[in-house]
Amino acid sequence: MTAQKVKSTKKKNKKKRQVRRGQAHILATYNNTIITLTDQNGAVLTYSSAGQCGFKGPKKATPYAAGVIVKNAVEKSKDYGLSEVAVFVKGVGTGRESAIRSLHAHGLKVVSIKDVTPIPHNGCRARKPRRV
Repeated sequence: MTAQKVKSTKKKNKKKRQVRRGQAHILATYNNTIITLTDQNGAVLTYSSAGQCGFKGPKKATPYAAGVIVKNAVEKSKDYGLSEVAVFVKGVGTGRESAIRSLHAHGLKVVSIKDVTPIPHNGCRARKPRRV
């Protein structure tokens, strides 16, 4: 009969760093909308997506879902003290504009908006012509 050693676990109180200015990266595709809030260097603070907020199927790419996603991400970022964001939008989905409007509506000051959607210069090589 040996006595069990009880290991005391003490949680460290990890203090979240304070970031006043940051970046908001919005990826709006035909199927989904994802928002990532980062600091000035691009290190991720918080992120949120439509699937994470409970949307399924075609509802994930709607403007309403984009607003809910932004609300979720902004609430998570309150610990960091984020107040100003530069917005980078990528993609052609329907949640683009509503996500930017929601950022402003939920208390973040939008400093700039930049579209970083990739555009092919010459695209992929075309298929060979079909011989009948």
